[in-house]
Amino acid sequence: MNSRKLSIITGISYLIIFFAAVFANFVMLESLKQNPLETIRLDHMSVRFGILAFLITVLFDVVVAWGLFGLYRKHKFTRLSTYFRLMHAAIMGVAVFALVLTLKLDSADEILYQVDVFEIIWLIGLFFFGAHLILLSNIIQKPKWIAAFLFIAGIMYMVDTTAHFLLPDYADFAGIFLAMVAVPSILGEMAFTVWLLVKGGKDKEKEIEKD
Repeated sequence: MNSRKLSIITGISYLIIFFAAVFANFVMLESLKQNPLETIRLDHMSVRFGILAFLITVLFDVVVAWGLFGLYRKHKFTRLSTYFRLMHAAIMGVAVFALVLTLKLDSADEILYQVDVFEIIWLIGLFFFGAHLILLSNIIQKPKWIAAFLFIAGIMYMVDTTAHFLLPDYADFAGIFLAMVAVPSILGEMAFTVWLLVKGGKDKEKEIEKD
């Protein structure tokens, strides 16, 4: 497969991850946190679709890992970066199991406990995802401003996970940490997605044509 097609597949996969994650996080998961028992009893289909959405993110995370490996396979850090992204996907897949268990529970406390288990496991996965982004920023190199945002996002993911486990009063600073992660992550990853769709792989295709 040529680099341009591979870049487009990777970019589309990023978009699928983005939209699936938005639904799973901000629709299903938030509903489960705010009204756990009511959501399970009266709107269990949204939970089921949310679980499916999380599984879709895992599936296309693997596709993105494959795509990036194909695009940048000659770089010395590509294989390690791919391993970190696959670790994140695997851990996320395990985390989703906790949400599946909520469908059989009839206690708000038990449901929220499973949501906590999901988020803790997910946080561990995001630590490895942060390592992936740091390496990816070095691998892509250009555009430099996108690489810079990916690097900052990677650092912030790892800092946020570390803070969750080390700071007893993390909740008091949760909003600050969320912003520190979200801003560079959204700017970096969405910009990289657009770049993959619009320009990714074209330089390599031109080099092949010259040869």
